[in-house]
Amino acid sequence: DVRPFVLLPPSRIVSTFFDTPGFFLEATARTAWHLAIGLAISLVIAAVVGAALASVRLLEHASQPLLILILVTPWVAYINSVVLFVGRGNPSIVFLVSFVTVPPFVYAIVSGMRSADPAARELFESIDATRREVWWRLRMPSAIPSILTALRINLGLGLGAAYFAEGSFNTVGNGLGEIGKRAAANNRGDLLWTTILCTALLGILMQAAVVVVERRLLHWHASQRPTG
Repeated sequence: DVRPFVLLPPSRIVSTFFDTPGFFLEATARTAWHLAIGLAISLVIAAVVGAALASVRLLEHASQPLLILILVTPWVAYINSVVLFVGRGNPSIVFLVSFVTVPPFVYAIVSGMRSADPAARELFESIDATRREVWWRLRMPSAIPSILTALRINLGLGLGAAYFAEGSFNTVGNGLGEIGKRAAANNRGDLLWTTILCTALLGILMQAAVVVVERRLLHWHASQRPTG
């Protein structure tokens, strides 16, 4: 037999949610806020860093060890350092989400900017366009498909970081991660699995939102054209 704490029937999980839907929806909104703010900060940082790396090959090569280190190092390895430097609470959660999602955005922006149409680059050079105009009107639009692809990856990565951080930083406001941690400590499998369900549904909802944005922004792109 499987212990109820390890695996609950779906009906029990759904029932637990509908017993106090407002409680779980508020917690889900809090986790979504942590994720959204963290990703927004991450994207801004990655845009600046990615633009610099795309322009200077030496910088790109020099930054590889750091970016790879961030990607492959488990969060638990530096979780105490985050608390030490940032403190507990919401700022540390947002910081962790931003920190772990920067590398995929940077790689996407560098790759996307360098994939700009050569003919378009020559056209901009022929009209003496400034670097700022080339960056804003050519390179950044060329990077949008790559950025949206990285965003899909970062939604899962950032959501996991947010859930983990909420359970580790003693947050105020009952995010899903904090509820899940308290549920595990009190042997409340119903609460724990309900937070997992809410986290999964939040991820699916955000992935669907990215698909909608992608179709609207990239209606001109080859990836959105019908095949066959």
